[in-house]
Amino acid sequence: MTTIWHNLKESVINTYNALGLAWWVEIETQNPRCTYYFGPFISSTDAKLATKGYVEDLETEGAQGIVVNVKKCKPENLTIADDLGERIDRKVTPVFSGQL
Repeated sequence: MTTIWHNLKESVINTYNALGLAWWVEIETQNPRCTYYFGPFISSTDAKLATKGYVEDLETEGAQGIVVNVKKCKPENLTIADDLGERIDRKVTPVFSGQL
C-alpha cells in the first residue's frame, strides 16, 4: 500500500509542477552568492518542513547570509551561482518529506 501511495503522490506532484502549481523552497545565500531551488512539493507545509534540512546542509558547507522563501513557482534552473555567472540545471526530482 505504501508503494501505491508513494506513486500516486509522485504523480500528483509531477502534475502540479508541470502546471506551475507546485511549491518550492527558494534559498538565497550571500556568500557564496547563489540561489537554490528545492522541490517540488504538493503543499507549502511540506516545503516548510523540508526547509530545516536544506539550511543545515548549506550551513555545513559554509554558506552565509541565508534567506529562505517558500513559494509556488516553476524554476527553470535549480541552482544559480551568481558569483560565477553560472546556471546549473540539476535534474528535477520530487522530494518527499525532505528526503533526497
